[in-house]
Amino acid sequence: MSTVTRFRGGTLAPFDWTNLSWLPKLAPTIRVENYLDGDRYVVRAELPGIDPAKDVRITCTGESLRLDVVRRESHPDKAHSEFHYGTFSRLITLPAGVKEETIAARYANGILEITATVAATEPTAREIPITVEHGART
Repeated sequence: MSTVTRFRGGTLAPFDWTNLSWLPKLAPTIRVENYLDGDRYVVRAELPGIDPAKDVRITCTGESLRLDVVRRESHPDKAHSEFHYGTFSRLITLPAGVKEETIAARYANGILEITATVAATEPTAREIPITVEHGART
């Protein structure tokens, strides 16, 4: 469960983000940056304090990457925490031409880096000629 602390009636109480489906923009998220470096697409995600072998799952659906991350609470007896714990997901749209078989990921110093080769793509838009017909008179 993801919790933060809020002020309620003079006391501090845990606040459950999972019941706020109407506030998705305020819920904790995975921060990412992505860019093209020549023919290489790079996604970098900030994921400090996790074990990537156990806590990260990356799936590719052809047009997008999905990151699923679990951050487990390691010190349940703490008096105060502003850390976010629980399950977090992020969907990243891939650029056209990404070769799925080249997608690779590595984790170092709290940063998950996902790379993929992007092939040149043929333009998919083409102009459609218009045939003008002169209407027959009745």
